[in-house]
Amino acid sequence: MGPFALALDTKNSFATSSSATDASGRKMDNLQMVPKKFFASINNGEEKPFDFLRILFEGVIAGGTAGVVVETALYPIDTIKTRLQVARGGGQIALKGLYSGLLGNLAGVLPASAIFVGVYEPAKQKLLKMFPENLSAVAHLTAGALGGIAASFVRVPTEVIKQRMQTRQFASAPDAVRLIVSKEGFKGLYAGYGSFLLRDLPFDAIQFCIYEQLRIGYKLAAKRELNDPENAVIGAFAGALTGAITTPLDVIKTRLMTQGSANQYKGIVDCVKTIVAEEGPPALLKGIGPRVLWIGIGGSIFFGVLERTKRYLAQNRPDNATSKKD
Repeated sequence: MGPFALALDTKNSFATSSSATDASGRKMDNLQMVPKKFFASINNGEEKPFDFLRILFEGVIAGGTAGVVVETALYPIDTIKTRLQVARGGGQIALKGLYSGLLGNLAGVLPASAIFVGVYEPAKQKLLKMFPENLSAVAHLTAGALGGIAASFVRVPTEVIKQRMQTRQFASAPDAVRLIVSKEGFKGLYAGYGSFLLRDLPFDAIQFCIYEQLRIGYKLAAKRELNDPENAVIGAFAGALTGAITTPLDVIKTRLMTQGSANQYKGIVDCVKTIVAEEGPPALLKGIGPRVLWIGIGGSIFFGVLERTKRYLAQNRPDNATSKKD
């Protein structure tokens, strides 16, 4: 079985028998530890109580930090990817203004990333306690989807404004918001919401599941905690693979979000039919190179920063400081 069958933690690695019989049939008073064999499970020792508020707080801080760092570093690649997907036929793309809309985008990326990880972390830990150990991948998939839904209310308007600015429809984020609302109504800020969920929910769920399961497998093989470069490499692989798989969904989402008030496409199905009819099936893979590069590098940076920040916050908790003084 592959890494998706791995379990994150176990509540008991041994079954305790308070009474056993010897060869003559008499009961023995001493306790015996009978090992229970779980497939690829990790024993974390005593189970700590679930602290929702602390996990939420640390998830929000770590997620927001990781989101801002990766978005700033890779924004030009994202701009090129967007312009490739919007270009009709063999049209040339402009390479100027590759950071167009960055500041406005960061204003949305920060809360969106914070909300996502803030929901994902406590949901993941709660679900891991609820699901059987051999279904930890289902817990990761479900937690990723929940985080994506929660963050989508901020992500979608941010994505609409960012992509319209990347394609030079507006000069600034405030102008974009004002003009979109005046021409298309408030719903214009949520253009392509369905296609966004169609892309991002499976993306988030698959990426985080692959990442978490690979980390578990690596930990089992190495028999130790992973360091920052190892987390980064696993994050890069998870991001690149997921990015390639979901490229057609990303093309559809981009076309719907950037069509403006023209309403060239009537919905997701019509968008797919129109693209295939006018440009051929390969058009659904437009921008796959920059997307895989962007998300692969982004996954490396995001998960590297995320794990580093989570570890820093864990080491600097008030209870840790108190125990050190004692």
